[in-house]
Amino acid sequence: MKKYTALVLLLLTLTSYAQDTTGVDFSKVPSGKDLKVGLVLSGGGAKGLAHIGVLKELEEAGIKIDYIGGTSMGAIVGGLYAAGYNAQQLDSIFKVVNFEKLIQDDIPRSARSLQERTDAEKFALSLPFDHFKVSFPSALSKGQNVYNLFIRLTHHVEEVDDFTMLDIPFFCVATDAEKGEAIIMDKGCLAEAISASGALPSLFSPVILDGQLLIDGGVVNNYPVEELRRRGANFIIGVDVQDDLRDKEELKSAPEMLMQINNYRTINAMKDKTELTDIYIKPNIEEYTVMDFEKGDSIIKAGTSKAREFGDELKKLAALQDTLYHKPPALLKQGDTLSIRSVAINGNTYYTRSYILGKLKVKLPAEITYDKLFEGINNLAATNNFERINHRLEKYDSGQYHLVLNLAESESTTSLKAGLHYDDIYKSAALINITKKRALFKNDIASLSVGLGDNIRYDFDYYSDNGFYLGFGLKSRYNSFETRVDARFVEQLSDLPLESFNSLTVDYMDITNQIYLQTLFQKQFALRIGLEHKFLEIDTESVRLAENPDSKVYFDNSHYFSAYGNLLLDTFDDKYFPTSGWYFNGDFNLYLFSSDYNNNFDEFSMGSAQLKYAASLSSRFAMVLGVEGGFKIGGTGVNTLDYVLGGWGNDFINNIVSFYGYDYVSLTGDGLVKSEITFDYNFYKKHHLNFGGNIANIENDLFTSGNWFSAPNNTGYFLGYGLESLVGPLQTKLSYSPEIDRVFWNFSLGFWF
Repeated sequence: MKKYTALVLLLLTLTSYAQDTTGVDFSKVPSGKDLKVGLVLSGGGAKGLAHIGVLKELEEAGIKIDYIGGTSMGAIVGGLYAAGYNAQQLDSIFKVVNFEKLIQDDIPRSARSLQERTDAEKFALSLPFDHFKVSFPSALSKGQNVYNLFIRLTHHVEEVDDFTMLDIPFFCVATDAEKGEAIIMDKGCLAEAISASGALPSLFSPVILDGQLLIDGGVVNNYPVEELRRRGANFIIGVDVQDDLRDKEELKSAPEMLMQINNYRTINAMKDKTELTDIYIKPNIEEYTVMDFEKGDSIIKAGTSKAREFGDELKKLAALQDTLYHKPPALLKQGDTLSIRSVAINGNTYYTRSYILGKLKVKLPAEITYDKLFEGINNLAATNNFERINHRLEKYDSGQYHLVLNLAESESTTSLKAGLHYDDIYKSAALINITKKRALFKNDIASLSVGLGDNIRYDFDYYSDNGFYLGFGLKSRYNSFETRVDARFVEQLSDLPLESFNSLTVDYMDITNQIYLQTLFQKQFALRIGLEHKFLEIDTESVRLAENPDSKVYFDNSHYFSAYGNLLLDTFDDKYFPTSGWYFNGDFNLYLFSSDYNNNFDEFSMGSAQLKYAASLSSRFAMVLGVEGGFKIGGTGVNTLDYVLGGWGNDFINNIVSFYGYDYVSLTGDGLVKSEITFDYNFYKKHHLNFGGNIANIENDLFTSGNWFSAPNNTGYFLGYGLESLVGPLQTKLSYSPEIDRVFWNFSLGFWF
């Protein structure tokens, strides 16, 4: 009998202990409509994904939440839950989000204009340079991609400006950066509110709302349980994903020490906050950091596992309620469309309405998909002319929409950019660029790039970017290099007696100046027409003439004047390792005048076109197909502007065309047809293995003779490796041609210039 008595006493003791762990006496908890359950979710970066796991268990127990309050990541998860999403939908949403691209403002290449792509794909570093002083950005990310995601996810509640009217009444906490005060956000645009609450200092730029500079709410109140009580919640479930204090073995870096100092306050504050929490859930996620978004699955499971320990208490709580949790909303689909009847633009001083609408690619009235609208917002963000772009849709009675854009123009107008580059023809170079926006007029950009190294180069571009409307520009370029060429090649440029030479060194220098008009059509093509001046100097010191042995031999030393046109389409997702998209570049020049150094100039014209198509064959395997051709009409005496084939690289000048299997500047002719195929295997993160080949016919009178359609005279094959590095792509190629039976090795590092 004593044994049974002891057992009963032990069970009672354990039961009493279990009750003390939650601190809940359910006999004193209200029931039915008198029971108001509040949920408080703390901030914690990636650790906040554990909130989703806890929500799954709350739903499993059948608990209805009456109020939600959150900070930072807790505000994001809580705000979306209050807007109608259930835990499983939140799990699905965050599983497909690429947090690296989201945080880094990784805007798709297609969002940039053609000039913006050119600038962005040359330099590894860009810093503000106003008043000739280098400064640093206020944060690593402007948060534009994050805001776009939230706008999309909260579209179904876009007309709700009082968060108490959401499916679950909601508030979140941000910090007034000027005063250091907590700002309770329960009205306005939900996407803006949760963006401000999650604007982690140094990672995301502050959010400006109603004249206040707002940052992450965790700075002042990372667990707003008091506000939840004040709003009428009489039973609080709290989820705490904040860091604990670390021991001395873990404090080995400055960031870790700063985090520890910040945690002193939050952990001390939690002593009182925990007392106000009825069911306090702290997931076991100490091994994760605030940036471990790629470990989201494990973090969510940790939240589920911890909440499951409170299963009995949660079921008791649910039994006291008279309703269950809400029905989730339907997620937006890619093909969903809306009709935009009007657009209001606020905050633009320097950039015109036509410029902004041109970047959005919206012509009113517009039938547009949500994806296309967000692409347009990305186009505007990619200009870097705006610190922030807030947008929302207001619905007319007709079902059409009024798009409201609230812009904050960037105060910085000057940037200093830098990069490094090496390749086999231009050799090593340090690249420096100064870009000035709003140089003379609204919407204009002036950019000067200089390559300092073995071969000095410069590229100056001034243009007015007016989107769909007509813009104008000026361009000046200086380019030079030295290369060893076959003597047979030089014989095509000159009638010099070169029987005793196998090869010789040629100096090539080009100065090109252009003035042009440009416009966009079909939202994709850029059409440019203008006038061009070109000074071309090609010479060698390898040959000396008997009548003047101390001077160089010039193959050309002439100024050329022409009218030109260019049509460009570029939808590649990446310049160097494309996996999708089209590329078309067509040029036509009518050469009208020349200083005629060789006394053989006749008016002539040249036209060329290049077409490429990239497609993914699998998640890691891509293919690029390309065809290229060019012709000359007239000008039989001028051959220094003819097509030149050989070598490998990007962004060659004039009509120099790369060709695997041959050395630089190996073949020439006034007609060219070429095709190539490249296969690229992204075998590990940013590492690529590529291989392929090319074929070509190049000769004089190629198209009149009909040889352009005959079997190729020139073939080449290659095997290569590429790495997407911080300073630009590192690429190396081994190529071979059976016609000349030689192997060539090419190498480049950094963005091409």
